[in-house]
Parts: sequence; structure tokens; C-alpha cells
Amino acid sequence: MNLRVYLFLFCLLFAGFASTRAASTPAAGFWEADLPVTAPGGALTTAQYGPAVEGLFRAFEAQAGRRLTPGEKRKVGLKLYADSGPGMATPQALVHAVISALERRGYARADIFLVGLNQFRLQLTGFLPTDPSVPPPFAGHPFYVLESGRFYDPVWYYDSPLPSRFDPILSGRQDENFVVSAELGIDSAGKVFDRDADRKSFLATPLFIDADFWINMPVYTDHEALGVNGALVNATLWNASNTSRFFRSSRSAPAAVAEMAAIPELRQTWAFTLASLERWQFVGGPIYNSLYTRSEPLLWLGADPVRMDSAMGARIDAARKATGFKPLSDEIRTLEFAEVLGLGTRRGAVPLKVAPVAVETMP
Repeated sequence: MNLRVYLFLFCLLFAGFASTRAASTPAAGFWEADLPVTAPGGALTTAQYGPAVEGLFRAFEAQAGRRLTPGEKRKVGLKLYADSGPGMATPQALVHAVISALERRGYARADIFLVGLNQFRLQLTGFLPTDPSVPPPFAGHPFYVLESGRFYDPVWYYDSPLPSRFDPILSGRQDENFVVSAELGIDSAGKVFDRDADRKSFLATPLFIDADFWINMPVYTDHEALGVNGALVNATLWNASNTSRFFRSSRSAPAAVAEMAAIPELRQTWAFTLASLERWQFVGGPIYNSLYTRSEPLLWLGADPVRMDSAMGARIDAARKATGFKPLSDEIRTLEFAEVLGLGTRRGAVPLKVAPVAVETMP
């Protein structure tokens, strides 16, 4: 299916689509739970994350009117973030706590799969071992590394009018080994390639084809081209192929994020976003810099990624102002575009406080 059909209709019906969604969809939930306060430089454990995760899951289940239990496909995906490198990645303790909560709801270990973008960064952040003889920290769980190319489907892609070969910084085809079926050609080395593939960003299909639902687990940083690097970006540009061409442009990147996040199939199985504020960055992102990080003992869960990213944008701006930096650029319209496409609202109530719930068994 060529996703340009969806995106073309969205562009034609911006205002009407947004108003229809607002009228037919109940207000999405946005909750936060307190986490234990750790010593400076310390890290939370799985046992410390567990009660907050359980409390937030129950709040979501109560509003959704259903339990996060196995469905027809009996699989669930966790979209991790490791692309800022060591120091700014989805906390492994949080991932273990989420896995425990899903196992309590009936999912088998082998049916909870993890998704990350780049193998090298996943190794640097400890999600994958660098030594094959060392047991992986998430043994028993399928781990899908997207840049391996094995988890993209040539039928599912976002078609951008900006080919990477016309980008003066990212010139050259980035996907010469990725073979698809449409309009094939032969390069100088005799390889078969898709003539239009450098305009396409292929989507990671396991999250919306193989799973009952998936949970987005970003870490928040600022971003020069996108403003807030968080819920929306982790679900889109960090979740597809050939998207690095967008990261350098504050004009094309926001539109790409909003349009990719609006794909109906992706949204249908995207249950919610779960983000720890154990560490977030307000200047210099997405490259990790410990001088510009903040820490809050809070865990957020929200079904509205626009609202979550907007709330974090306000925090980032406050931290930048307090340290003498300019706020995020008003010219970056990622959240505005996403709101117009009906993905959520930039303004609303603060997150509802949820009490942590003690669990009997923690790893």
C-alpha cells in the first residue's frame, strides 16, 4: 500500500479531519506517577519503577475500558530509544518493569519483542551485548534491530518529495542494498535497486502488523530541527529507514514526523507512550551532554503524544531560560502540524497524578 494516498488526503482535509477527530474521539489520558528519589548520579531499579508502571497501566486500562491482555496476535512490542548514545536511553530498569507488568497480564516472555534502530547504539547503551558469549540483558525476548533491513516491508513506506540524493549533506543513495519490487534498475556494480527508493522511508512493520499493540518508550531531549525529540519522533523518524535526511531541516522534518505519525495503521496499534523523566536534556540534543540534563522523579504515560511533547517542550524552555539559552524556535512547527492532523492537542490539563501500586513479585 502506497502511503502517499493517506498523506495526500490528510493534506487536503487538514482542518476538516482535525475537527472530525476532535468531535468523535474522547479526550486522551495523560497521567504521571511519582518515582523514588535517588542520590545524585544514581539510577532507579526495576523494583523502584514497578509500582509506578503498575499504577499507570491500571489508570490507562480504567479509561480505555479494557485490560492490556493478549489479543488475537498474542504479541506486544516495545519501541526503545538508544539513539543519543550512553547516558540518554530508555532506562533498562523501566523496560524490565514494563515486561513484568505485561507478564502479569498474560503475555509470555517470547511474545514481548523489543524494537531499536541502530545495533551499534543499542550495544553502547547496553541493550545488546558487544561480546556474543555474554548473555543478553533481555534474553528470551525477540529483539528487532531496524537498520538490519529485515523488518521493513517494501509495501509500507512514506514517500517524501525530497530525495536524499538532492541533499547536499546526505548526498548519495543510503539504501543501495535495499531491494524492492517497483521500478527497478541496475547500478554500475550490477546491483538491482529501486530508482525511487531514496525518496522512500520504509516503516517497521512488526509494530503494527505482528502485535496486538505496542508501547512507545522515548527519552526526551531537545532537537535543532524538531524542537522536542520525544514521543512523536521516536514513533516515526527513529522507527523507519532513510530518515536521516530529515533531521537537518526544520522545514521538512516537522511535516515528515506529523505525516508519518498520522498513518492509520501505525496509530491503530500504538497504545500509548511511556516516558521516564529520570533524565532529560534541554540543550545540545539529541547528542547526550550531561551538563544540560535535568532529573525529575516522575513517570509519564499518555495516549496523546502531542500533549506529552508539548508539556515537555514547556519544561525544556523553562530550563533553557533559567540557564541563559534561547527557547526552542517558534519556526519549528512539529506539534502544530501534528495537532492539525488530529494526533492530539498542544494545550490541556496537566497530567493526572496516579498513586503507585505495589506488586507482589518483582525480578
